[in-house]
Amino acid sequence: MLTYLLDWLGLLLRWLHLVAGVAWIGASFYFVWLDNHLLAPTEPDDSAAGVAGELWAVHGGGFYRSQKYRVAPRLLPSTLHWFYWEAYVTWLSGFALLCLLYFWRAEAYLIDPAVAPLDKPTAIALAVAALLLSWLLYDALCRSRLGRNAAALGAVLALALSAEAWGLCQLYSGRGAFMVFGAALGTIMVANVLFVIIPGQRELVHAKQQGRAPDPAPGLRGKQRSVHNTYFTLPVLFIMISNHYAMTYGAHHNWLVLIALCGAGASVRAWFVARHHASRRGGRTPALPAILGALSVLAVILALAPTRGQGSGASSREAAGLEPLSAQRIIAARCTPCHAQTPTQPGFSAAPNGLIFESLDQLKAHLPEVQQQLLTRAMPLGNLTGITEQERAVLLAWVSQAAAP
Repeated sequence: MLTYLLDWLGLLLRWLHLVAGVAWIGASFYFVWLDNHLLAPTEPDDSAAGVAGELWAVHGGGFYRSQKYRVAPRLLPSTLHWFYWEAYVTWLSGFALLCLLYFWRAEAYLIDPAVAPLDKPTAIALAVAALLLSWLLYDALCRSRLGRNAAALGAVLALALSAEAWGLCQLYSGRGAFMVFGAALGTIMVANVLFVIIPGQRELVHAKQQGRAPDPAPGLRGKQRSVHNTYFTLPVLFIMISNHYAMTYGAHHNWLVLIALCGAGASVRAWFVARHHASRRGGRTPALPAILGALSVLAVILALAPTRGQGSGASSREAAGLEPLSAQRIIAARCTPCHAQTPTQPGFSAAPNGLIFESLDQLKAHLPEVQQQLLTRAMPLGNLTGITEQERAVLLAWVSQAAAP
């Protein structure tokens, strides 16, 4: 019953995380787009009132006119809308999922003894430390003299995050490392909102209410962090879906895959931002960021492509002598405890992805997926059932035989 209830908790948290994330990312993308499409006001009275730019749009059967002030309007409106709960709920629900799946069941999702012999408390403590240190280092770099040079700061941040990606992949299972890295990026993003962006906006409001000139520094810092957040968005979204694709986190050099695809996401987002600027100026959008992103993805696809003969597992002599009964025994001992109509492995109330492997015929219906999971060592999950390398090789050889025409 506990496992069943935890599954429902996981489902509801995922749902909340997705809804809040859509709201946060949607608002973020919209305001970045809006900021980069503002044109000079056409009415002299608007310019005199401090309007820096405006935009007309049509949506939902009506016309909208958005205006942005250089600093603030003469009088603050009685109703002022803020955008921050979307960010906070996204992070809180995401951290709750991290605790529920990757900390509560660290032995299955976070720890891989073949990567590093970590006990559960140590693995969790290191993951939490990674989240905190990621923010502290990032924030220190942004506040340093380096923060005044956007290109130099971007290069140093890219190197630091690449080092973190490598380090996490030396500590955790591929799936766990990817998720902790994504949580670190998400922590940076929400901390930007909590500690920099929203305080800067509150200072602006308070200064107007008190009739004093606002300090422009908090607003400039908030703008910088908002730009960073928009570049982090696509890498975080990739990591959110990566656990469905063992070919990425299960790759031999999974840290390179993580760096390359996160870099590709940031490059694509940079291209969209550049496109916004070019649209406002009436110029051409530089194609380099999009090209770099596409080349990074293509390079990963080619690097991970299976080679001829890969996945045979055992030698040809061993494979020739395999009997279905040998494979059946391995499947019954190492796969069926989770992949059964009624799983016997603690922590599972239903078969993962609904896949039942109680007979060879059921497994044969999913040979490509089984082969991929075995090759990438994504299954058995956390090697909970203790499959040996010899058993993995034998099972891979049988799968190759069964898949042969």
